[in-house]
Amino acid sequence: MTTTAVRLTALRKTYREVSALDAVDLDFGSGTFTAVMGPSGSGKSTLLQCAAGLDRPTSGAVAVGGTELGGLSERQLTLLRRDRIGFVFQAFNLLPSLTAAQNVSLPLRLAGRRPSRAEVAAALGRVGLGGRARHRPGEMSGGQQQRVAIARALITRPAVLFADEPTGALDITTSREVLLMLRELVDLEGQTIVMVTHDPVAAAHADRVVFLVDGRVADELASPTAERIAAHMTGLERVAC
Repeated sequence: MTTTAVRLTALRKTYREVSALDAVDLDFGSGTFTAVMGPSGSGKSTLLQCAAGLDRPTSGAVAVGGTELGGLSERQLTLLRRDRIGFVFQAFNLLPSLTAAQNVSLPLRLAGRRPSRAEVAAALGRVGLGGRARHRPGEMSGGQQQRVAIARALITRPAVLFADEPTGALDITTSREVLLMLRELVDLEGQTIVMVTHDPVAAAHADRVVFLVDGRVADELASPTAERIAAHMTGLERVAC
């Protein structure tokens, strides 16, 4: 049986009386790949940030690996994010003056731990960049930079990897390479991934697609294809209008 990596219960998030999330109930199983989609302003990124402990919900509960985030102090939450959660952004967010190896090792160094060369090499090897350890971001393609960002998120062996539009800044070919790599992390290593995307082709790499509209779960799609996802999105955008 698949255990639950992340559980959202009656999750609400309000900004100045505007509801970004409205009573969302969702489970993300361990070792699964979930894509979150929806029209602009549907609450996708807010859901990801609350689930990852980057933002606190107005009400409701978030549990990661059975640990309820709402009861944690800011320090405890920081430690949990550091040790059990990985996050990948669209813009890579690499430090240009550091090599790939130095960027990857940064989370552990900030935590007061000096990672071994073998540990960093293994993280880069997981994303197919074993030979790029000494290269700086400016010496790598966009796809390679995103792979470094993913290796950095994976260095702590997180329980779940959250990705916010991880291929949004990449061309079609490079996007496909990154998505296939994410798929392999799930299939071969049992990594749990939750990804926000607007792209049906990207979402088709997931096991399940969750659709949001106006901060609520509007639908889900298992074993998705790009064509079925696009059809769902077209219908949801009509409803949202």
